Amino acid sequence: MIEFRIDRHSGVSTYLQIAAQVKQAMRMGLLGPGDKLPTAREVVEATRVNPNTVLKAYRELEHEGLVEGRRGMGTFVTASLATDAAKAGAPLRQDLERWMGRAVDEGLSGDEVDAIYTDVRGTHY
Repeated sequence: MIEFRIDRHSGVSTYLQIAAQVKQAMRMGLLGPGDKLPTAREVVEATRVNPNTVLKAYRELEHEGLVEGRRGMGTFVTASLATDAAKAGAPLRQDLERWMGRAVDEGLSGDEVDAIYTDVRGTHY
């Protein structure tokens, strides 16, 4: 089951955060075609957001062709965003796991790790 984390200070709309977290779970292979998303009620109970916000996120995902709402049954994933390189155990992911462990060992903060990643990513894309 996906566990949503809402950052109320990020400046990013809550519905976009929910949609982005669903897509992230899909990329990581945690959600795939046929999997059911949590109900709006479950998300509301876990995050304390307005039910309409959850429904708006799910509609956005449906508009993108990633999920489908089935009346009386729930919302189901219809597409896959997962790649083998992103899944647990993949060589690139293992390299990143080791790097992240070194960063933690050296005392880098999450913000510092994010800054390094963004800087390095910018030189390649």
